[in-house]
Amino acid sequence: MKVLLDTNVIISAIYFGGIPSHIIEACYEGRLKLMMSPSILIEYREVAKRMSPGRPNDYKTVLEWILTHAELIADSTLNGPVCADPDDDKFIAAALLSNAKIICSGDKHLLDVNGYQDIEILKPKPFADKYL
Repeated sequence: MKVLLDTNVIISAIYFGGIPSHIIEACYEGRLKLMMSPSILIEYREVAKRMSPGRPNDYKTVLEWILTHAELIADSTLNGPVCADPDDDKFIAAALLSNAKIICSGDKHLLDVNGYQDIEILKPKPFADKYL
């Protein structure tokens, strides 16, 4: 099953564990096919690097795995803004381009557009309950 993981899910998995780490494990195990675009990867790296001082986990290992195992699709744009935060539109655009029907996110702006063009947007717990 193709899925996009919002940056907050990746960061939570790296630094805090819990349900987001189980979602990443499902990607490692091949139960989920992680989709991403170059702009999404850049956001992952920037936020992980910002969060890294004083934290013991090595974010580079996770991001390297993502880079080598996720399916990279081209960046694309939407015809107009969808989310209240236009920076979140890259996840919607990537889902549409990759034909992924699910985004896992804790971001209010993405959650507010759940159902846009039949894309299901779920917080990590409901996502895990339903798909893992």
